[in-house]
Amino acid sequence: MTAMPTPVRLAAIGLNHNHIYGMAAHLVEAGAEMAAVHAVEPELREPFAQRYPDARIAATAQEIYEDESIDVVLTAAIPSERAAIAMAAMQHGKDVQSDKAGMTSLAQWQAVRDVQAATGRIYSVAYSERFGSKATVRALELVKAGAVGDVVHLMGTGPHSLRKPTRPNWFFRRDTAGGILCDIAAHQCDQYLAFSGETDPIVVQSQVANRAHPDTPEFEDFGDMLVRGRSTVGYFRVDWFTPTGLASWGDTRLTVVGTEGYIEVRKNLDLAGRAGGNHLFVTNAAATRYEDCAGVPLTFGHDFLADVRNRTETAMSQEHCFKAMHLALTAQARADRI
Repeated sequence: MTAMPTPVRLAAIGLNHNHIYGMAAHLVEAGAEMAAVHAVEPELREPFAQRYPDARIAATAQEIYEDESIDVVLTAAIPSERAAIAMAAMQHGKDVQSDKAGMTSLAQWQAVRDVQAATGRIYSVAYSERFGSKATVRALELVKAGAVGDVVHLMGTGPHSLRKPTRPNWFFRRDTAGGILCDIAAHQCDQYLAFSGETDPIVVQSQVANRAHPDTPEFEDFGDMLVRGRSTVGYFRVDWFTPTGLASWGDTRLTVVGTEGYIEVRKNLDLAGRAGGNHLFVTNAAATRYEDCAGVPLTFGHDFLADVRNRTETAMSQEHCFKAMHLALTAQARADRI
């Protein structure tokens, strides 16, 4: 009988965004072990510790960095603090999975990239709108199989529900949150690279605005950007204008136009009335059809743990990971404010 591999041991440093729960769950469900947690805020630390009661509560992040039994550090700290946590973890021989945005400036991006190259550790950003969306996973399978021919254009929209009273102060500050394109549009940049196959696209234009929240003047509630590669173009719109009457935090969509058809993904809901999320529509020369993607397996957690064990890049290449964030950060840095 083949022996089961030793579980990959995880630690969480920084719990400031609830994405940490999804990040941890994907890896624990794939066989990892949550071994330790550090957060300075007891109101964040205690619920996480209740979810993972076997995890040791570390008094400092340094305890986790110096614990040689920890293989991977997860972080969903305040966005401006994620780069420093990732670099310290890698410099202590640990792989990293960060919530998006992985960093909030191009200077941080360069620093993290330099440390990753020097240490050879895995640095990953949890682009959950692709890795956690069954319909998006299925759409990528179809595109790679040639269902719509060669990709010409991608349009990604990422509307979100603000729920303003629930947000901490750092969320509304540019220096700590990074801006709307750095934050939300990182998802769309990741999907553009995955579906188009482009390796070195450029940001053609970007813009941001604060249209409805004068009491938080640094906050951006709208942003969009246009990118172009060698053979494909992408347009992305993100905002915080999801109305309270919608039965989801956001009607996120992805449309992939090819030379022989197109695919539309409705990730969270179908306005036509079908229940739940993960709806996919395909139109090509053969037919127009609908696919319910609820049964599509999500493999990112297993793939990531395999990469940790085997030192491979099957879940996501380092070039892809960094390029997606570079596109979002470049768009944010160059954005016109309207």
